[in-house]
Amino acid sequence: MNACNSARLALDPSVILEAQGIRPDAWQREFLLCEDRQIMLLCCRGAGKSRATSAKALHRALFFPKSLVLVISRSQRQSGELFRYVLDGYRAVDRPVKALRETMTELELVNGSRIVCLPSKEETIRSYQGVALLIKDEGARIPDDLNKSVTPMLAVSQGQEIDLSTPWGMRGWFWRKWRDEELHIRRFKVTWEQCPRHSKEFIAKEKREHGEAWVGQEYDCLFTALTGLVDPSSLAEQLELDWQPEAASAAGGIRSGMSRAIETLS
Repeated sequence: MNACNSARLALDPSVILEAQGIRPDAWQREFLLCEDRQIMLLCCRGAGKSRATSAKALHRALFFPKSLVLVISRSQRQSGELFRYVLDGYRAVDRPVKALRETMTELELVNGSRIVCLPSKEETIRSYQGVALLIKDEGARIPDDLNKSVTPMLAVSQGQEIDLSTPWGMRGWFWRKWRDEELHIRRFKVTWEQCPRHSKEFIAKEKREHGEAWVGQEYDCLFTALTGLVDPSSLAEQLELDWQPEAASAAGGIRSGMSRAIETLS
């Protein structure tokens, strides 16, 4: 990479995507330049949220020495996929900062920065402190208890947090956080209509094969959950019902019933 491109790279993380032959979407450019401490990406399938976040992670490690970037997800395979994008970007920009260690789960640079990817298991994560950038990939599927364990890692460092996900129903910390208007969060919502890689024909085909509700979740970024358990108090709030936990306990089977109710009302 020549001096001109190196200077551009230092100022603009989207150069990492361009070096891989990827033309960044407008929202990706805006996200990559965003400096807010808390960022949430609510994106449809195929929007490029993981690829864009990998560029942000790599840029942090390259140009902010001694930065610890932590990538967590519900499984090692999931976090490893985002980390693979990190390595793709690192090679594409010709490794401007040399590596001391490069594996399939960790990149350590001579400037003291590290990017580490981990599965969502508390025993493997809890010991990390002083995190400069915390990335929670497919956050809607990361358990609440695990989320509680990782957020204190930013207390001293005042680091940046990026939560990215496709919706997974009206449940969990990601859904609650997205809806909490009192939190100072920079939110990006990207539906299939904002993604040039999706067509009306493709979405119509998905609807025929999987139904309106599935497309609503996966491509329209709706929290109208379809599978698994639903928090009954959340559903009651959405439907403006008077939720009585003790009555639900007596009735039994309320959670699965609520899940079927959502499908009926969708």
